[in-house]
Amino acid sequence: MEYDWMLAVKACVSAAIAAFTAFWGWVGWLCLAWIGLMALDYITGTSAAIKSGSWSSKAAREGLWHKSGEVVVVVLAAIADRVLVIVIAQIPLVGFDFPGAGLLLPLVLTWYCITELGSIAENAAALGAPVPAWLLKMLELAKDKMDDVGDKVIPPGEKAADTEKEK
Repeated sequence: MEYDWMLAVKACVSAAIAAFTAFWGWVGWLCLAWIGLMALDYITGTSAAIKSGSWSSKAAREGLWHKSGEVVVVVLAAIADRVLVIVIAQIPLVGFDFPGAGLLLPLVLTWYCITELGSIAENAAALGAPVPAWLLKMLELAKDKMDDVGDKVIPPGEKAADTEKEK
């Protein structure tokens, strides 16, 4: 009997995907998509800058600092999400009714994914690829819709009062 290597590879890949999904769920896949999009954005942005003759190590470092800032925000959203879920579930005396608990990380990741997609489309245009104007409009609309969802999670009257107190 001959051993089917391709079948073994498919089984290993399927097992890895199943394990990842079981452990991280759909948010894990969203996070992987965001990481891939960040990498693609950096690569296409660098390529566009090289093509135009405007590449500089300073601009490249700024891009990396920008990406590292995104990572900080995603980690912050993940921690805040977890803390809110725990506080709401375990400390009912706080009386904190926050309908967005458990949604912060997915909303932030989706917002960043859409932002990265828009940037990649702009980089593709700078590289000479035709990019339909409606694609950019749809991405901007999707980003605005994500902002609307985030705003709906905040209880009425809360955002204006808290923003003013911070200033």
